Amino acid sequence: MSESDSFLNEVTEEVRRDKLVGLLRRNALYIGAVVVIIVGTAAFLEYRKSSAEAAAQARGDALWAAIETDDPAERLAALAGVEVPGDTGSAFVSLQSAGAALVADQADQAIGFLQQAAASPTASSALRDVARLKLVSISAGHLPDQERLDILGQLAVEGHAMRGLALEQRALIQLQAGDVAAAGADLEALLADERTSSDVKQRASQLLQVLGITPAEDAVENADAPNTAQDG
Repeated sequence: MSESDSFLNEVTEEVRRDKLVGLLRRNALYIGAVVVIIVGTAAFLEYRKSSAEAAAQARGDALWAAIETDDPAERLAALAGVEVPGDTGSAFVSLQSAGAALVADQADQAIGFLQQAAASPTASSALRDVARLKLVSISAGHLPDQERLDILGQLAVEGHAMRGLALEQRALIQLQAGDVAAAGADLEALLADERTSSDVKQRASQLLQVLGITPAEDAVENADAPNTAQDG
């Protein structure tokens, strides 16, 4: 490279620097504003994240403290003061409140809590099913039998995780109504369900013996087979 070329390159580079400095000076206010916005936004997002985590921790501590309260009336009051976001959280609190109400011999209040949890459309389906099954089990004399049977019909479908428990509850309602044949059919279906736990199957077998009903051979085979999925 000749001296003249080197000189021209230096001049060109100097001109570029001058233009850049001039551009920065002319737009210093805007550039500073952009920097402030970026830094401020990052700080705000970090603050909001920290605040959300702290609030979630506080809610969790309050919920746990309420659940651990021994006196059922005090537990109910403590749970009423816990605010949790989302329908699943609310359904969980309702289930816990129902349990406290039952211990406090407040069946009507417990039923109300369970109905709230069961009716929440966007809550966890598992929580809603637990609430519905518990609602049926405690609502004899409080809800019409047909309403309870309708609930159980939704839980007793093939493949449902709670099918065995739902069939057991339905059989008990049918027995109270004097329908031994329908109760026996549900108990036999329970025994034939591979997903039903051995404890539930044992209760069903004992009840069939009391009723003088001999279950079908395939149902007996399934009842005797170990259920590793639920018993393990």
